[in-house]
Amino acid sequence: MIEVKGLSKSYGAVPALRDVTFRVKKGEILGFLGPNGAGKTTTMRILTCFLPASAGTATVAGYDVWEEPLEVKQRIGYLPENVPLYTDMPVETYLSFVAEVKGVAVKGRGKKIKEVMKQCGLTDVARRYIGNLSKGYRQRVGIAQALVGNPQVLILDEPTIGLDPKQIVEIRQMIKGLAGAKTVILSTHILPEVAMTCDRVVIINEGRVIAEDKPENLIAQRQGAFRISVQVQGPKKEVMASIKGIPGAASITAHGKGTTAVSYIVESTEDIRQELAKKVVHKGWGLLELRPERVSLEDVFMQLVTEEKR
Repeated sequence: MIEVKGLSKSYGAVPALRDVTFRVKKGEILGFLGPNGAGKTTTMRILTCFLPASAGTATVAGYDVWEEPLEVKQRIGYLPENVPLYTDMPVETYLSFVAEVKGVAVKGRGKKIKEVMKQCGLTDVARRYIGNLSKGYRQRVGIAQALVGNPQVLILDEPTIGLDPKQIVEIRQMIKGLAGAKTVILSTHILPEVAMTCDRVVIINEGRVIAEDKPENLIAQRQGAFRISVQVQGPKKEVMASIKGIPGAASITAHGKGTTAVSYIVESTEDIRQELAKKVVHKGWGLLELRPERVSLEDVFMQLVTEEKR
């Protein structure tokens, strides 16, 4: 549905994108990740025909974003990071205006708007002025305007920015419900949201793609050594020395002071939980917690970005 090949973009002498290549399949939700200034927004602006690329090609539903921008725009719904809403208009009136601008046929337009409002949870605020709505509802209106016109592709730039936890869950569920019916590119800094919502992830840094795979595959590739979280009630120096003496223990990091309960993160080349528990109990210390730690998508992201900088 979306194909990007060798995409590059420079602002004068400053490169924003460098040979970016990726694909998004029909009905797939793709997480597009990267630190600030990595080139995410530039890529999305090129895909939505707001910016020309300096080199490379990008197609949406088979149409070139440079050669056939009108065809591309008819197939895309776009939610920018800062949603441009007319705050002096009621929700339903605004969506009707957007539908007219997008060329939605008059026949059935009202029905389509009602369907989109129901899908985005806006039915109860249809007649309220947008300027009087909460941040969460404004984001819903932004997503609704992107859905009006029934686009094949949705490009969402930070759709949950500034929302409270409840609103984030609601927007996440809404986006996940679009899987299969729409092709979605989701850019966000909330990495757990990506792990729970997206089928695949592209990580970009300093204008280059540095990783591309399913979230679970990226995590599995980076799992590496065993990581164990243990909380022990005992003298810190003696506890650390004792754990270091266990065969397979590679490194240990302590969080806490004195002889009260101290938390440790132990990295090892093999699973040493049983030996660790025996050692603590034999010493007569209090074993308050012992659990394996899984690498998260956030850990993977930080590792990749740090390696790229090096």
